[in-house]
Amino acid sequence: MKGSKKETRKITPSLSTVFMKSLLLFSFVFLAGFLNTTNAQRICGSSEYKAALLKADPSLNEVFQNVEKQIASVNSRNGSVASRDTTVNETITIPVVIHLLYKSAAENISDAQIKSQIDALNNDFNLLNIDRANTPDAFKVFSGNARIKFCLAQVDPNGKRTSGIDRKYTNTELFTTDDGMKMVDKGGVASWDSKHYLNIWVCKLTSRSLGYATPPGAAADKDGVVIAYDVFGTVGKLRAPFNKGRTATHEVGHWLGLIHIWGDGPCGSDQVDDTPAQQSYNFGCQSFPKMSACSPNKNGDMFMNFMDFSDDACMNMFTTGQVNRMRSIFAKNGVRNAFLASFACDSTLVQNAPLPQVEVDEKPFTIVESMLSTKVYPSPVQTVTTIDCKVASATSVKTLVIFNSLGVKVFTTRLCQQKTTLNLSNLVAGIYFIHIGDVSDKFITRIIKQ
Repeated sequence: MKGSKKETRKITPSLSTVFMKSLLLFSFVFLAGFLNTTNAQRICGSSEYKAALLKADPSLNEVFQNVEKQIASVNSRNGSVASRDTTVNETITIPVVIHLLYKSAAENISDAQIKSQIDALNNDFNLLNIDRANTPDAFKVFSGNARIKFCLAQVDPNGKRTSGIDRKYTNTELFTTDDGMKMVDKGGVASWDSKHYLNIWVCKLTSRSLGYATPPGAAADKDGVVIAYDVFGTVGKLRAPFNKGRTATHEVGHWLGLIHIWGDGPCGSDQVDDTPAQQSYNFGCQSFPKMSACSPNKNGDMFMNFMDFSDDACMNMFTTGQVNRMRSIFAKNGVRNAFLASFACDSTLVQNAPLPQVEVDEKPFTIVESMLSTKVYPSPVQTVTTIDCKVASATSVKTLVIFNSLGVKVFTTRLCQQKTTLNLSNLVAGIYFIHIGDVSDKFITRIIKQ
């Protein structure tokens, strides 16, 4: 009799069970990878912010359209003292105030971190960034120098001395794109005069947005740039791969009128001729050439442009067309034209400063050789005085400031030609001191107003 054999059965899972397990595993891996990737992707809130502004106030559409018309109509014009135009090679100086809002010690970033961001802006907007060498040869010919200089403001709106860093403790945990950081009642801080200062609010932002900017033409009390504290600057505790200051470069680009390089739509337009069309944004660090559906030639996307979404280390250029667009809003009648008369970077203009040290005779005297030929006449003056400064020109603009006998600034302008006449009829009779130039190249004289 054969012994009985215990029957064993191999249980084979159903096809549906295998499919479900595989799907779950794939979903988990994909989601984990997605989260890891998106956490390191640049997210700019400027486009959505502008859309929200237009939804809340449709009349802004006409304002923004007029800005576009002004940009398109800018022509080369001769400079003038009042509401003057820009000149081709002029360096435009932008006084910056940093409104730093913090609740934790980590959010209260150091002065060194803030200053490193100003340095990064100056490098990027003046084609001084070392990594410009990484621009592919095919695109180097399009690289542009904006000749826009940024400084921490030295004079506040009341004429008092400032460091340009406005620190404020806040009870607000997180800020969003609702502009709460710009409102005192929401834990924020009010802007300084946005016609003469670039307001940058640095704070803790909710969601994955690294920052956003107001477009030219937005409300004056909201005008400026917002940046997350941990992507601001090049030193300190920063969130990689956004640790080279390019978030601020990108957002300030928006503040100066630039549009995302893909035009915020599939193969859209950024209104700049020398940026190639591309299907959409680029994340991370791409390899040249990076082709997309609408690439006009074999060079593909300009993914290294500051107005794309690439990582900081892979951004390194503005184009000449983008430079022209940015500079156009400083032109006569442009949205940012008032900055040409902003002197907040000059600490010598602090009101109630010590009286200027000048000679007691009525002849002009010079401090440096380059100003030897400068003359101010007549003195005494009743109405009009003439400034004859041979070193002043459209490409060598000199600042002129008049102080009264108490050391209070009463008049400022810029000299962009050799001879300039000033109407001083609004000044009361007395002694005044005229400063022309800067600390390293200054002419000072006294005049009498009758």
